[in-house]
Amino acid sequence: MEPCQHPYPPPQTLCPLSPCAPPSAVLLGTGLCHTDAVNMTGAGRDAPWAEARCPCSAPFLTERNYTDMTEECWKYFVSLMGNVMTSELCEWKVISRPYSALQRCLEDWAESFNYSYPNALAEQYIFQSHHRYFHNCTLEQPVYFDPPEDVLLAMIIAPICLIPFLVTLVIWRSKDGKAQA
Repeated sequence: MEPCQHPYPPPQTLCPLSPCAPPSAVLLGTGLCHTDAVNMTGAGRDAPWAEARCPCSAPFLTERNYTDMTEECWKYFVSLMGNVMTSELCEWKVISRPYSALQRCLEDWAESFNYSYPNALAEQYIFQSHHRYFHNCTLEQPVYFDPPEDVLLAMIIAPICLIPFLVTLVIWRSKDGKAQA
């Protein structure tokens, strides 16, 4: 097995000591190892989650590292969105790939750190993406408004006036006196 390779190394990595742990790994008590100066380059991969699901990927155990990884996800998303023209920001066919990449990256790193997803930090980045890029987007469906007041009044009064007329008609027809068998 070869060691897992990540596109960017955190300053200090805590990882499970496994057959794919690098030779410079040092055991720290409960099956954790500390690695410094380990080659963790991306091997040609540019996405922050390129190896997040690798069986020997290191679940970083500190909130600081998770924060760093989500920030990398955000930077990657911003770089992808930099290629989208302003006029195309509301077209789902254009933005679905970067948006899905952000969501996938946040979800994969949360899973890698054994955090729940969605979590407050991931939601913050999702909301930030909506606020920064998609705040002027509207739904394709038309927004329905109440009809003008005179039309609304007519729609309310017509059935109210019709009910007494229909009740009178039913009573008048039933007074005919002919028994129906």
